[in-house]
Amino acid sequence: MVQRSADSDELAERVAAHLISRLARIQQHGRVPSIALTGGSIAVKIHETVAESPDRHLVDWGHVDFWFGDERFVPAADPERNARQVRTAMLDHLPVDSARVHEMPAADGRHAGDLDAAAAEYAQQVRTLGSGEFHVVMLGIGEDGHVASLFPGFPQLDVDDTIAVAVRNSPKPPPERLSLTFSALERTRELWFVASGAGKAEAVRRAMDPATDVHEVPASRPRGRQRTFWFLDEEAASQL
Repeated sequence: MVQRSADSDELAERVAAHLISRLARIQQHGRVPSIALTGGSIAVKIHETVAESPDRHLVDWGHVDFWFGDERFVPAADPERNARQVRTAMLDHLPVDSARVHEMPAADGRHAGDLDAAAAEYAQQVRTLGSGEFHVVMLGIGEDGHVASLFPGFPQLDVDDTIAVAVRNSPKPPPERLSLTFSALERTRELWFVASGAGKAEAVRRAMDPATDVHEVPASRPRGRQRTFWFLDEEAASQL
């Protein structure tokens, strides 16, 4: 399902409203929402919009589990960390339960220098503290078609027997990252792609083409179990 917005501001408003509504509905049915968040400039704008929304009170933020689809393996205080960006833009402004914010390990944590151990630790967190599936996974898409930290041609694209993987020599800095695998990202009721700008248009078009090879455009694989949304501004949707 494609949801088009005129520009990035309208896109952020649409996704923020959709997220608040979705979380509120889940809680109305007596469940604790479990969502996996993404980084990037449009994600920051969405998170800021959620925090500023007059409807934010519709959600009991203390009963939402927050996860991350990928992370840069840098120190915890590094402003490039997705978790830090999400906290600054949204979580620090909402009454969340810190125990329900599940960050990926940082490079200066107990697994300093051991990327594989950090990936294994996060996989164990998802396995033991997660509910078995996400309600929403939000993903950006790179101009090269990558999602999370799953890059074209990388061996992690073929890993389906674990939850999280270490990524080295990333084509985007920093070189070391952590990422959920496709099999983990797809354990979600709804998967939301979010893209803004003309630079994403070709990747979006190719990702939505069923003939595209996942090794060339990783975004062509992940889909939600119930629904998959493409939240796009007009520039990102310009080649559809």
